[in-house]
Amino acid sequence: MEKRWLYKPSPDADIVSELSKAININETLATILVQRNIETYDQAKDFFRPALNKLHDPFLMKDMDKAVARMKKAISNNEKILIYGDYDVDGTTSVALVYGFLRNKYENLDFYIPDRYVEGYGISLKGIDYAAENNFSLIICLDCGIKAIDQITYANSKNIDFIICDHHRPGEDLPDAYAVLDPKRDDCNYPFDELSGCGIGFKLLQAYCISNNIPLEELYIHLDLAAISVAADIVPINDENRIFVFHGLNVINKNPRPGIKALLEIARHKNNLEVENIVFVIAPRINAAGRIEHAKKAVHLLLAENEKEAQDFAEQLHHKNEVRKDFDKSITRDALDMLENDELRNAKSTVLFKEDWHQGVIGIVASRCIEKYYRPTIILTKSNGHATGSARSVFGFDICDAITQCSELLEKFGGHKYAAGLSLPVENIPAFQEKFEQVVSNSITDELLIPKIDVDLKIELKQIDYRFYNLLKQIGPFGPENMQPLFVSESVLDDGYPRIVGEEHLKIRVKKDNSSFIDAIGFRLASHLEKIKKGIPFNIAYTIEENEYQGMKFLQLNLKDIKYEQ
Repeated sequence: MEKRWLYKPSPDADIVSELSKAININETLATILVQRNIETYDQAKDFFRPALNKLHDPFLMKDMDKAVARMKKAISNNEKILIYGDYDVDGTTSVALVYGFLRNKYENLDFYIPDRYVEGYGISLKGIDYAAENNFSLIICLDCGIKAIDQITYANSKNIDFIICDHHRPGEDLPDAYAVLDPKRDDCNYPFDELSGCGIGFKLLQAYCISNNIPLEELYIHLDLAAISVAADIVPINDENRIFVFHGLNVINKNPRPGIKALLEIARHKNNLEVENIVFVIAPRINAAGRIEHAKKAVHLLLAENEKEAQDFAEQLHHKNEVRKDFDKSITRDALDMLENDELRNAKSTVLFKEDWHQGVIGIVASRCIEKYYRPTIILTKSNGHATGSARSVFGFDICDAITQCSELLEKFGGHKYAAGLSLPVENIPAFQEKFEQVVSNSITDELLIPKIDVDLKIELKQIDYRFYNLLKQIGPFGPENMQPLFVSESVLDDGYPRIVGEEHLKIRVKKDNSSFIDAIGFRLASHLEKIKKGIPFNIAYTIEENEYQGMKFLQLNLKDIKYEQ
């Protein structure tokens, strides 16, 4: 698939030079920092050493004072409190954070995770009935609820108060909850609106601690959960999220909770955990609980207090993840076969439906389809008599907005710019496919339908050594809004022995002029093998990483794309 190489603008040379001298780094690294709006010594200090005392005042969030007052009243009156969260990683880490913290302060509480297949996403009437039947008078709802207008009205009729902690985009009207914490509210002036759902839960607890003179250090030990939620939910890793991830990774790497330690052991992960490892090692296993059976097992894992209990839950989640992989492969194969249809191949969007696809993996399948057909994608299956779907987008296109324009055909929808969920009557699918394609075609540009690679800088291979790499690592943790630096080197040559590994991955060694050869791996770039064998110079776009083989560590390039000079 063709990719656009987009070079970041060259920053002011004087600013780069001054920063380089101020913090004693070379101008290549200083340029990368200035591209990230780090221009002064003080900004660099805050960036490289994210401080917990730089977290924003939680009472700047609309309704925070009301939420804390209601919590204090419930606890002083010995009311039953239910911690309610969504079934994905953000939701389960949110529940584990809030419940795990409060259970050491207060006994009269429990947690509740809706069943993906029986109740669906968000606040369910079944969940409210459970609360009423068991005499819960306050529900703290995490990572969902911002559009649950009817459900909150129903809860009010049963004298159950809700504190909503959500980070999704609100609709025109807010639910009539006791307190609604969501920095994306139009009337909320909180300084940072890209928190995860778990991040909102953390801010609630931070405010509660401040209000009750509880040392914040008692809360900070739970930052591992906030870090996992930020990485898994793919929210920007800047501002408060950078602080969460920086300190949360320290918690995991120095003193992991039993559940995380067990997951890492069963996945045979031995090195320090980074954001990438959360995304590809931790998150899929936590998610697998809700995808295959019930997400409460993920919460039990995260709350486990001894190694035996943690190991039991980790093995269950690991097994469910293996089952999830099988569903993922077979359904992706089905979806790609459907897309081979000439009519579908030429569309600017993808909306596919098959009633027996497993609901727990359709979001993953949507992402897999985008890897092959780069366009806004919705995968639908049948659940409880309705079509239920997961949507994923391409960079620069707001899929939530596009779905909103089709709302007359839907029963329920919500989400982010790049990911959303929806449900609709099965009979509406053809009309929805037509309307969604029309909306996308009228608003997306041809440029947005070509995947892009954001290039930080052109560099020479001879610049790459361990000192350069170790300084690069300090720019992390990497993620949205602070991606791992991506470089281009031009006119490189292979050593003459390129090969394919793992069926579709390209393994080469590259050099230019007098530089030493450096290993490079290109995942899913096997199609370049024959051209590289011809010995013509080529340009590479890549990140730099450390690899370990047979006890030896060495630097290698992770190729993102290859272009040829002739």
